Amino acid sequence: MLVPFSFYFDLGQFIRPASLNLGLIGQSRDFPSDTKCYVMCKVIGIDISKVTFDVSFEKNEKKYSFFKFENGSAGFKKFSKLLNNGDHCVMEASGPYYLALAKYLHEQGIKVSVVNPLQIKHFVRMKMARTKTDKKDAMMIAMYGKSEQPPLWQPDDKYVIQLQQAHTAIDGLHKQSTMLHNQMEAFAQIPDCDKEVMKELRNLLMTIKRKIAKLEDRMMSIVKEHYYDTYKSVTTIQGIGPKTAIFLIVVTNNFTKFDHVKKLSSYVGLAPRIYESGTSVKGKGHITKMGNKYLRKLLYLCAWSAKRSNPQCKQMYDRLSEKGKPERVIKIAIANKLLRQAYAIGTKLTEYDKNYEKSLVY
Repeated sequence: MLVPFSFYFDLGQFIRPASLNLGLIGQSRDFPSDTKCYVMCKVIGIDISKVTFDVSFEKNEKKYSFFKFENGSAGFKKFSKLLNNGDHCVMEASGPYYLALAKYLHEQGIKVSVVNPLQIKHFVRMKMARTKTDKKDAMMIAMYGKSEQPPLWQPDDKYVIQLQQAHTAIDGLHKQSTMLHNQMEAFAQIPDCDKEVMKELRNLLMTIKRKIAKLEDRMMSIVKEHYYDTYKSVTTIQGIGPKTAIFLIVVTNNFTKFDHVKKLSSYVGLAPRIYESGTSVKGKGHITKMGNKYLRKLLYLCAWSAKRSNPQCKQMYDRLSEKGKPERVIKIAIANKLLRQAYAIGTKLTEYDKNYEKSLVY
């Protein structure tokens, strides 16, 4: 399956590479006695779905082996019999289905990379593949891994995962709340509106709001218990509120996932995109919008207050306004500015000071 998942969206090329002690190439792991122990390391493509996962690796030149396993602990153990130290497993971020296998391989000391499904999709197009099956997808992932050598995957902190789950639940409840609110407004326009139906919808809406508040309190308690220093530092930046600070901690795995702010900016989707070719093609520049749209939205909303309260953002706003830049373009630039400030403060765990911004290394 080549299916992206909104919250676990993972752009592997932007993530800090892991360092693992994996031993020598060809060195045997704990293989059963009837298995050959001295095997050259290989790149293994994994196409994973809810129930099963397909595995492919190059057997010899232009010939690939294929296997299918159950997506569960029993299947993981059977799959591990094919592995040797030095092997590199590559899979897509296919919803939440890849997480258990990726964590299992990481704990076994096997190199594993998790890549954005869009990267595989474009690689398949480049190869002009005409067939799409699970076996073919696994083979293309293996070819991608061998060609591009993606960085290694590192699991998020367990408390960050808890925050991710709470946020996803809150997002779903907000969508239900909006649906009920719109439904109530539509029913209210009907002359013979059923009061009992409206009462039930109103009660359900109140219940959803209480659940949202409870989950938000849960997120705040996790942050205060495990990431309070980071949270306290980031919220000293004028314009960044509690919700944005918490989500920055979630996205960056407490500011440990990215080794440079430009990678974080690309991941969020605030990096500029230039489209030019020769003398005739002069495309209009804009942000990529290929990253985490929820964080991008939060930072854009923060820019509304930051242009007044944050001294550096205010200077940027005035400077770009004088150049005649549109309001939306200016606020996107301010959002990127806030992200850079948050990265500098979050990685250093210091308080923001307008007089010392120039000393911060981005």
